Amino acid sequence: MNKGYKHGNRNKYLLRYHLILVCKYRRHLLSANNISSDMKTLTKTISNKHNVLIHYMEVDKDHLHMMIETTPNINLSDYVRTLKSYTTFHIWKKYSPYLGKCFWKEKTFWSDGYFISSIGEVSSDTLKHYIENQGKNT
Repeated sequence: MNKGYKHGNRNKYLLRYHLILVCKYRRHLLSANNISSDMKTLTKTISNKHNVLIHYMEVDKDHLHMMIETTPNINLSDYVRTLKSYTTFHIWKKYSPYLGKCFWKEKTFWSDGYFISSIGEVSSDTLKHYIENQGKNT
């Protein structure tokens, strides 16, 4: 049974995550102008460069949701930091007059933190049962 597992030279893996980035001060910036479509394009560009596969991506007024898949050699915090800085730079380059009204002194776009959660193929109860029954003859 193939559940979409990938394999490398010495490993087999399936690493999927739910990632949420929030606009600074929860401002509704992603609903303004064409910022949301540009944000999606920029996010796809940087994700492709870092070998991060985006399964799903959608924006709300003040945050970006993504379901991503990575390989074991990807450092997620480096990826998120690069993604946030790359998108901020290019969005400010294109929408500087509009964003200047929202952020007076700093060229920022995203809040300092982010949310990321691993997505498994089994429930936590199933995994708990599997681990508890290791070594037992069933």
